[in-house]
Amino acid sequence: AAVKPGEKITVEWRGKPVWIMRRTPEQLETLKQVEGELADPNSDRTAFPTPEYAKNQTRSIKPEVLVAIGICTHLGCSPEMVAEIRPAPFDPNWKGGYFCPCHKSKFDMAGRVYQGVPAPTNLVVPPHHFADDNTVVIGVDPGAA
Repeated sequence: AAVKPGEKITVEWRGKPVWIMRRTPEQLETLKQVEGELADPNSDRTAFPTPEYAKNQTRSIKPEVLVAIGICTHLGCSPEMVAEIRPAPFDPNWKGGYFCPCHKSKFDMAGRVYQGVPAPTNLVVPPHHFADDNTVVIGVDPGAA
């Protein structure tokens, strides 16, 4: 509940950083705009299977809330959130998302990987569910809740 629109917090689960991001309507709108530039827009790749409840454009249960493991799927670095929708040194048409400065992998605001970058897959969405409107429980699939 403490996460305001446009903000991200990091919590730890199983020794990994998990991002909880509350996206703004403008950030959600960019997800449609970048689909043609993504390597796996529908989260079909199975190296890290995406839970069924997150196999959608927002990769989330609630469209405005992204829950993702904050580790690049290339070599395990931690991408930076670059949420501003404006030209960036690494992409003049940047629509916001996550950028891994180590090897230049890019992910959109849903953690979907762009084409032509070293990262082979989207950011991992861990099992999770919402206990209520303000509380996310990480590690438990919603079907088990």
